[in-house]
Amino acid sequence: MNILLVGSGGREHALAWKIAQSPLLTRLVVAPGNPGVAALCETRSVAATDVDGLLALAREIAADLVVIGPEVAVAAGLGDALQAVQIPCFGPTAQAGQLESSKAFTKAFTDRYGLPTAAYAVCEDAAAARAALDRFEPPYVVKADGLAAGKGVVIAPTRGEAEAAIDDALGGRFGAAGARVVIEEFLEGEIGSLFALCDGETSMLFGWAQDHKRAFDGEQGPNTGGMGTYSPAPVFTPELVEQIRTRLVEPAFAGIAQDGAPYRGVLFVELMATPHGPKLVEFNVRFGDPECQVLMLRLESDLVPYLMACATGTLKDMAQPVWRDEAAACVVVAAHGYPETPRSGGEIRGLEQDFGSDVVVFHAGTTRDAAGVLRASGGRVLNVCAKGADLKAALAQAYGAIEAIDFPDGFFRRDIGWRALAR
Repeated sequence: MNILLVGSGGREHALAWKIAQSPLLTRLVVAPGNPGVAALCETRSVAATDVDGLLALAREIAADLVVIGPEVAVAAGLGDALQAVQIPCFGPTAQAGQLESSKAFTKAFTDRYGLPTAAYAVCEDAAAARAALDRFEPPYVVKADGLAAGKGVVIAPTRGEAEAAIDDALGGRFGAAGARVVIEEFLEGEIGSLFALCDGETSMLFGWAQDHKRAFDGEQGPNTGGMGTYSPAPVFTPELVEQIRTRLVEPAFAGIAQDGAPYRGVLFVELMATPHGPKLVEFNVRFGDPECQVLMLRLESDLVPYLMACATGTLKDMAQPVWRDEAAACVVVAAHGYPETPRSGGEIRGLEQDFGSDVVVFHAGTTRDAAGVLRASGGRVLNVCAKGADLKAALAQAYGAIEAIDFPDGFFRRDIGWRALAR
């Protein structure tokens, strides 16, 4: 089977690592990929938003399946273009992708189909947004409406900070993504990430994990795209998983199909486990990053048949996935200054060493210069992942590997998994 995987981050490196293990694979091409991916398979320098270029590449390699990694490719309409020429695609259409690309769309969607979520207001100008704050108690949650790479959410302890976040978003900090803001009720509880596959009709739960959104230890600092994850997460009791399935996952897939956009791919449900049951924080229309990394380490089953089943409408024929008993953890090493102004160009040494079979380092934001030196090229630079008999063992392996890597321009959280370890 020839597979084209679209994307360039840690999530795509993890997907490529898992796909490359499949006995069904003949050829894997990743566009545009990164230096870590290039060590596994072919890469082509076609951007994830270049729909025409990706369509041409899929035809060139006679792709049997195209796997969309990042949300920007969904929003650009890659799924629609592939569907139009009957190339199987793991990833939704742009219409279904509005579940992530517009928070205002999603809030209206939850109202329409009765999905539990926080109270909210959608505002297009600063005066209306400031007035809307009167309806909420601190801390205030202010979100840019569109795609902002996980950085468009501000949890503001005070009214003044909330107003500043509103001004930042509407003032152009996130470009078109901040043309509207969504102000939300702050939800009390424990946050989690659950994933579900769908082929347009049949759905299947596909793992869960817990992320750490704040930049620094102790849940301090600005929101990020995610600084570390672990799986399994104790918050996902059988009762909670069943509630998420019946109250969020199945109604979402049914609703988007009723809207005329049957969902094919993976839906990432970010939720808050509250005393009143799970409430939706937001939907994402792709695997989480860095949640995907720990899921791929724990997945015993071959990933490729599940991807193909979603793309071809045959998920009903698939058995439930098999997960390894071990725990998996991912610690993100980010460039100093992330998420505001990450320092680019720092040299990274030491990745060629043998960290042992339980450790995998996924590249998230790296490049090689003309001399072949590996350098940082993004905010989140490396995902140092490990598995172990339990979470404590997995984290020990991951942190041990980080200490052996020479990247002076990087920083990382030292308290990944604190919720689970404190239980």
